[in-house]
Amino acid sequence: MITRRNLLKSAAALLALVPLRVVAAVWNKVAFAATKPEAALQGLGISQPQPSSEIDLVAPDFAENGAIVQIEVESHIPNTEAIAILADKNPTSLIANFMFSNGGIPKLITRVKLAETCELKVIVKVGDRYYEASKNIQVAVGGCG
Repeated sequence: MITRRNLLKSAAALLALVPLRVVAAVWNKVAFAATKPEAALQGLGISQPQPSSEIDLVAPDFAENGAIVQIEVESHIPNTEAIAILADKNPTSLIANFMFSNGGIPKLITRVKLAETCELKVIVKVGDRYYEASKNIQVAVGGCG
């Protein structure tokens, strides 16, 4: 006989397994282990992103400490599905890859670590098209060590 208590226990046990599978499906080991931006983009399946003025990238021109660099990214491109952040001089180029569900607002504020002065690049995915914005950030003391 199925009681309410047994049903709730079974449902809780199944839900406990779901996040592990979701995380495993989303994690892209090849892209996150890449040491060059080109390899990270290839790992994400991105080729030839087009420059776009519809991506706002707010970051400092100069960061005293590369360990904590606050950036803001907002995509004004309709149907944005994902935003990837890369730094060309970091030990691993892909810093983050954010995915947005249908109806999610493609805006984020985060802190990143930068090893040294670099080109910070943001790639926005919309369907099978990719758009980019970038900014050069001068770093006084590297944060990846």
